Amino acid sequence: MTGAGKPTRDKRAPAQVEDSETFEFRLDVPPLDITRAPQANPNAPYKPHYHDHRARLRQRFEEAGAGALADYEVLELLLFRTIPRRDTKPLAKALLSTFGDLAAVLGAPAQRIAEVSGAGPAVAQDLKIVQAMMERASRASLLQRPVVSSWAQLVNYCRLAMANAAREQFRVLFLDAKNQLIADEIMNEGTVDHAPVYPREIARRALELSAASVILVHNHPSGDPKPSPADIAITREIVAAAKAISVRVHDHLIVGRNGAQSFKNLGLL
Repeated sequence: MTGAGKPTRDKRAPAQVEDSETFEFRLDVPPLDITRAPQANPNAPYKPHYHDHRARLRQRFEEAGAGALADYEVLELLLFRTIPRRDTKPLAKALLSTFGDLAAVLGAPAQRIAEVSGAGPAVAQDLKIVQAMMERASRASLLQRPVVSSWAQLVNYCRLAMANAAREQFRVLFLDAKNQLIADEIMNEGTVDHAPVYPREIARRALELSAASVILVHNHPSGDPKPSPADIAITREIVAAAKAISVRVHDHLIVGRNGAQSFKNLGLL
């Protein structure tokens, strides 16, 4: 004590809290989750999100065959090779949505294929290469036997080559005396509903090739293979011109997306 008896506080003693209070200390950090999977190795090579999908699709094709895959998946498999670093499923579906089916995708003009979002010239060219290979394989089967005895193969070849073309084409199959194929030539290509045909040109070309007979083929881009009055009229003119040089017209086929029609089967030839 000092002075007038006033008590003094030991300065070394801790300060006293006048009012009793409770303090709660919180740390806003989530508790450690020891069940969480460990982080991926940052040094591991990057694997795109579509990598596993491609592997699974290839495995299904190898194990179950093409029949186990939808059309868009078969198209995906092909696009893997053209587009190695992108998910190709959206493009495959866009192509089928734009053109209708696989045959129409392959038969579409290259420029139209390239215009589909995500496609471009490389995809268009690869698809046209596939179509060309299919046409040649189909034509090879025709060369091994008389064309007129392989009618189903002939129709399949013509539909593959022409059914999905954007413009009307008139082609002629020139045959020898054994009805084997000498040449397959597009004589004219026109608009969406007309291709000019000149009977004398067909007769002249038949003479040049020493053809004994011909099969006429043209497509209807509308998809409907029903012969028009103009188709019937020009066929009669070609038959007359061919007869004058002793060349026989076996048939006239009209092909479209919706099928094929034979003038002979319809009683028009």
